[in-house]
Amino acid sequence: MMGVYDVVIGPDLTRLKENLHQALPEEKGILVTSSHDHITLSGTASNANNLGRAMSIAEAYAPKKVVNALQVGGVQQVMLEVRVAEMNRELIKRLGVNFSAIGPNEFGVSVLGGLTTLTNFTNPGVGGGAATVTTAVTSAIQGVFGFDTGSISWTGLVDALKEENLIKVLAKPTLVALNGQEAAFLAGGEFPIPVPQAFGLVTVQFKKFGVGLVFTPNIMNSKHISLNVAPEVSELDFQNALRLQGFLVPAITTRRAATTIELADGQSFAIGGLMRDNVRESVKKVPFLGEIPILGALFRSSSFQKNETELVIIVTPHLVKPLDLTAQTLPTDYYVEPNDFEFYLLGFSEKGGFGGKAGQRSPAAEMLSNRVGRAAAMEGQFGHIVP
Repeated sequence: MMGVYDVVIGPDLTRLKENLHQALPEEKGILVTSSHDHITLSGTASNANNLGRAMSIAEAYAPKKVVNALQVGGVQQVMLEVRVAEMNRELIKRLGVNFSAIGPNEFGVSVLGGLTTLTNFTNPGVGGGAATVTTAVTSAIQGVFGFDTGSISWTGLVDALKEENLIKVLAKPTLVALNGQEAAFLAGGEFPIPVPQAFGLVTVQFKKFGVGLVFTPNIMNSKHISLNVAPEVSELDFQNALRLQGFLVPAITTRRAATTIELADGQSFAIGGLMRDNVRESVKKVPFLGEIPILGALFRSSSFQKNETELVIIVTPHLVKPLDLTAQTLPTDYYVEPNDFEFYLLGFSEKGGFGGKAGQRSPAAEMLSNRVGRAAAMEGQFGHIVP
């Protein structure tokens, strides 16, 4: 007795399933089927990395004959919080003494310490003559003194200044992006820059400034996230501005970082920081006279400047899902316009005082109030705390 049998040779699915279980024990939703010499993977993978690993394992059993019907489950959106905190402290001290002598017969002399000079000083009637010294005076002058020795009139300026400056910069941009997709954010503006061209023409280019954030998330698994992140905080600096053909072009002070890191959901990491301490001292003096102990202070001018900067950039990623808008409270939900009596006579900008409707506060307003309270109580030395 003879018979004809059709023998179909296909991939060893049992062995493939064992390998998938050993390599990806946490994956319970991957299904493996075959059709002739093709392998089909269907079901759900917890993340894109595990999906790729499953495809690579299946390719070993059927090269270029694996059908990918898998879906990626779980959260596929990432919200990134970035905090850029900077404290800048500056101390300036100056002390100098300047002399000017006005004598007869149109004679005048000035011994300057380099910090300030005399302006429009006229001494008529000394010995029948008149002499004038015309220079500039800075706003740092603290005192003027003078005395007369008969034919010569002496005038002096004491330049004494102590200045302390404190600058605080805090930016906290937040941005959401889909897994593997780049997202960009800018809260600021653009300012025009004149660019001279040929034949006296001037064109305008625009430069962006403000709080910016660019990042690309890659979800590794249900707990870990890989980030390509580039935060930036920039502001206009008119102290170092450049005047170009009648236009005042400000400089830009920028804090920027760009890196790739891997974090768990909700973890924070300082991706950049700076500690800078600059000290600058200068002494200008009259030769020999300025080197005399004690009395030499009358013939020299001293300047001291110290600048301390502390900067830290912290990032915190979160796996997020879309929320129900009806369950969310916005700061504008509690705003009620005041009537004429409350606005003009009581000075209210919103009805019921701060918080608006029935005196309630939104979560954002409550958080802002707490921050303001803590900041108002801060005195003396300043710095930053990294949680």
